Amino acid sequence: MTEIQMPRLSDTMEEGVISTWQKKVGDQVSRGDVLAEIETDKALMELEAYDDGVLEKILVEEGATVPIGTPIAILGDGSGAAAQTAPAPAAPAPAPAPAAEPAPAPAAAPTPVPAAPVAEPGAKPKASPLARAVAKEKGVDLAAVQGTGPGGRIIRADIEAAAAQSTPVAPAPAAAPAVAVSEDVEEIPLNNIRKVTAKRLTESKQQAPHFYLTSAIDVTDLVAFRANLNERLQAAGGPKVSINDLVVKAVATALRANPSVNVSFGGDKLLRHKRINLGVAVAIENGLVVPVIKDADRKSVSEIAVESREKAGRAREGKLKLDEMSGGTFSISNLGMFGIEQFSAVINPPEAAILAVGAARDEVQVRDGEFVARKILRVTLSADHRAVDGAVGAAFLQQLTGLLEDPIRIIA
Repeated sequence: MTEIQMPRLSDTMEEGVISTWQKKVGDQVSRGDVLAEIETDKALMELEAYDDGVLEKILVEEGATVPIGTPIAILGDGSGAAAQTAPAPAAPAPAPAPAAEPAPAPAAAPTPVPAAPVAEPGAKPKASPLARAVAKEKGVDLAAVQGTGPGGRIIRADIEAAAAQSTPVAPAPAAAPAVAVSEDVEEIPLNNIRKVTAKRLTESKQQAPHFYLTSAIDVTDLVAFRANLNERLQAAGGPKVSINDLVVKAVATALRANPSVNVSFGGDKLLRHKRINLGVAVAIENGLVVPVIKDADRKSVSEIAVESREKAGRAREGKLKLDEMSGGTFSISNLGMFGIEQFSAVINPPEAAILAVGAARDEVQVRDGEFVARKILRVTLSADHRAVDGAVGAAFLQQLTGLLEDPIRIIA
């Protein structure tokens, strides 16, 4: 038999939550099959089987939080599956009864769980992360939906079908429901992502002496350049490019010219990264994740656009893999789509800097003695003063400003 343990699915993970089991006791398992979905400190991630066999025992129920290394299931040859159809039995299996006596257990245990089981009262319905998000949006109660996915799992189509029927029912309670503390206050338990985010960013502010530099960049020509570029790309069947895609490419180019910003503080040394791997912050329902665009300086703007959208979409569905959120050397956080003009971001350790990008706004400026309207974009660099000097950060922002104000240089 093989003992399956709670794995370390991220470099900062200390514990994980079993979100849903994708296999039932008695199911045949092949190497590479998804056994369960696990909520880590970064995202909802899939646990794959490393061996072939039969899932004989589930040791940790859905919704439970356990430290890494904790046994969560047993994989074997199938001989033990009939004795265990649910996690943590209330009592040991009874000894075999004499032939004249009715056996107490066979009625419940010998047959596999049905493909679409009916949830017990209070049980958490099995549903994909996307289905849960759609259910919350449409006000559909997961407990009232019959799943048509593998093992009776609720999928997006089931939610949409339920929403199309009569009056929608109230949304299902969350896995960690809010608790009323008083008439005016309710207590909302933190999920793993928020717990670790809070811990790491608190450590970042306490340990890394932040300093901040802000530049006001004239992006009037950048906006026109983007419109012209999109016309050409669409005519050729290519993807649309956003202002943020151009900013990402410009940051990568500026980092290549200013490698002293692409560093990490290593106690008694600096670690200068040879690769430029840009983390682009994405807001999700339960917190914030940072997909990484690796070797961004070697990719075209259109390649960055495609990769950014694809990874952002999977981030919101909780489908990013560990290596897609690891290895960043510099991060970008853009709140311009919310109308935020300027803000300062907290450094994402072990990186030494992060760029906060606001919204481009029309402002009146004096050009050649005349008042003209120009689009101004404000960006703020947060840097770790242990690793990056003020002049080094200023030189980086000066380079970035030059690229965004003369956008042809971004793709040259």
